[in-house]
Amino acid sequence: MTDDAMGRRPSIRDVARLSGVSHQTVSRVLNHHPSIRPETRERVLAVMSDLQYSPNRAARALVTSRSQTIGILAASSSQYGPASSIAAIEAAARARGYWVSTANIEPGDPQSIPAGLSHLMAQSIEGLVVIAPQVRVFRALAAQRLDIPYVTLQSTDLDPGHTLSVDQIAGARLATRHLIERGHRDIYHIAGPQDWIEAEARMRGFLEEMSDADIPTTAPILGDWTAEFGYYAGRELLRVRDFTAIFSSNDQMALGLMHAIRDEGLDVPGDISIVGFDDIPDAAHFWPPLTTVRQDFAELGRRCVDLLLGGAAAGATAGGAIVPELVVRSSTALRPAR
Repeated sequence: MTDDAMGRRPSIRDVARLSGVSHQTVSRVLNHHPSIRPETRERVLAVMSDLQYSPNRAARALVTSRSQTIGILAASSSQYGPASSIAAIEAAARARGYWVSTANIEPGDPQSIPAGLSHLMAQSIEGLVVIAPQVRVFRALAAQRLDIPYVTLQSTDLDPGHTLSVDQIAGARLATRHLIERGHRDIYHIAGPQDWIEAEARMRGFLEEMSDADIPTTAPILGDWTAEFGYYAGRELLRVRDFTAIFSSNDQMALGLMHAIRDEGLDVPGDISIVGFDDIPDAAHFWPPLTTVRQDFAELGRRCVDLLLGGAAAGATAGGAIVPELVVRSSTALRPAR
């Protein structure tokens, strides 16, 4: 590179000169044009790497009239499921040459929803993903008019034509069936917050599986996703101890339950079996390792981006659902003898 290029950001013309091609050819490489020969593409990409060149996003948008940006409207992004979904979408979008811009909204503040949308639309996003586990967010979104492709990652009757999700009901049924097949009949369910779509779906799956097995149930206990609540619920339930198994709506509450059981001098799974949901990275290292339901967030992210960017050819369809997988570890056992 010449001295006058030092101290400034490399340009497309710098890349073209050092590659021995025109700047139009470099632009075609950046836009994945099929007419570029493989050896030319490799040479240009090698120069870009040497120069640590990255295209000017604003300039590209002016030239192509496309922002190559996907927007994510997210609520409760600190929770494992939404956070994992965002990470998966970012990875899938990056693989397609797209950027991702995320606007976090406060579910309890109706004004934050149109404000978040305005923030994203001002960036000329080409598609939108809505990761909002709360029903009230979808009700607010129903009043908005969206003129871009969008997909929601929660299965809800409020907007079924744009849904792509993990089948939470099927996952809950897998977890409950696992306990029933091990001989358990006295099973409690610790549910998530009442206004969360996933919590309602997992509770529904539990109740449906128990009903199909003709097993009476007690009312699910509404929790808040935290290990602290799981510990509190476990301490209260153990005052009666009229159960041999618990299906927890997420792994964190399952962790608290296991702590409470051990504090009572009881054994998991010798005395009580526990199943969680999510398969967070730490679940395999609980003591004992937790049987749980694994959601394929990477596949969810890939299908989501495929759907937004022309998913028909990739097999992604709105209204689809990914069936989760039960991961059996050491926290469940045959029903203890009484």
